[in-house]
Amino acid sequence: MRRSELNPAFVTAIPDTLDQGTIYISMTYGTALHKCCCGCGQEVVTPLSPTDWTLHFDGERITLDPSIGNWSFACQSHYWIRKNRVIWAKHWTPQEIEQGRRVDHAEKQQHYSQTTKAKPADKATGRRGLWTTILSWFRKQT
Repeated sequence: MRRSELNPAFVTAIPDTLDQGTIYISMTYGTALHKCCCGCGQEVVTPLSPTDWTLHFDGERITLDPSIGNWSFACQSHYWIRKNRVIWAKHWTPQEIEQGRRVDHAEKQQHYSQTTKAKPADKATGRRGLWTTILSWFRKQT
């Protein structure tokens, strides 16, 4: 069943089973997860970072930027989450999907090349990066 709304749940760790219609947000792990809004049942992972998604919370409702394009899923659903509402977007062609992936890749490269020039490497400071933390969390869950 297609969703028109998601209810936010701020959690420390993501539960083993995701409820349909709930978006789980873990600030600890910098990620939000929900079941695909088309109803296919796939779990959608949206990492929160300067080059992935940003989360806006007004005290009651959440908004994620940019849109969510589930291009790797059979459903290839595409939607926005705005103030807990699911706003359906147009279906993308394979060419649009490929172009979007190229743009994402280029933006990540640009962001991280500027970031590494501006600060010392994480290994030198002993800090773990976002992806290392997320991967560590997922490995603990399996």
